Amino acid sequence: MSYAIIGFGKIGHALAKAFARKGIEVAVASTRDPRSFAAEAAAIGPTIIPKTLAEAVKADIIFLAVRFESHPEVAQALADWNGKTIIDVMNTQAPLEELDGLPSSAFVAKGFAGARLVKGFNHLVAAVLGQDPSVHGGRRVVFLASDDSDAASEVAALAENLGFSPIKLGGLSEGGLLVHARGTSWGQLIFKDLVKFD
Repeated sequence: MSYAIIGFGKIGHALAKAFARKGIEVAVASTRDPRSFAAEAAAIGPTIIPKTLAEAVKADIIFLAVRFESHPEVAQALADWNGKTIIDVMNTQAPLEELDGLPSSAFVAKGFAGARLVKGFNHLVAAVLGQDPSVHGGRRVVFLASDDSDAASEVAALAENLGFSPIKLGGLSEGGLLVHARGTSWGQLIFKDLVKFD
């Protein structure tokens, strides 16, 4: 299984730190030349590999951590996203009419034809997401929502490998609404920092 993070801003850095802590290799990419952020990647750890967007989208599981308005540009990187799992880490307060009335992740999924989409890792601000998820003997929670239960289970296994405690919320238009904005109103679980004790 191969992994990539598309978008190397604050959230991309936070996700990369999670991979680095566990020594798991992950490609990082943005619309910039990878040489321009090679030093940043190296500073996080040796398993963080700068790549072009075209190279990064070859990964099996792809974190989409760009600004929401930039995701159509990423979607054009492949004509067919079959076999890929996209983890939507983006947040937006775009008006509902711009999203065809859909939860933002369901709107995003339409652009990545063939991919399995999971909403996840988006409810934490970058500064919290970047911290070690081991907290006082418990593990920091990440919420996952998807209309594909197999994809949600696949991402839950990755979240556990990264040290988080995944909680599946169900479909994007069901429990997933708790981690989406609806217009200018944030879902009830957005920005809630929870720790689970086994």
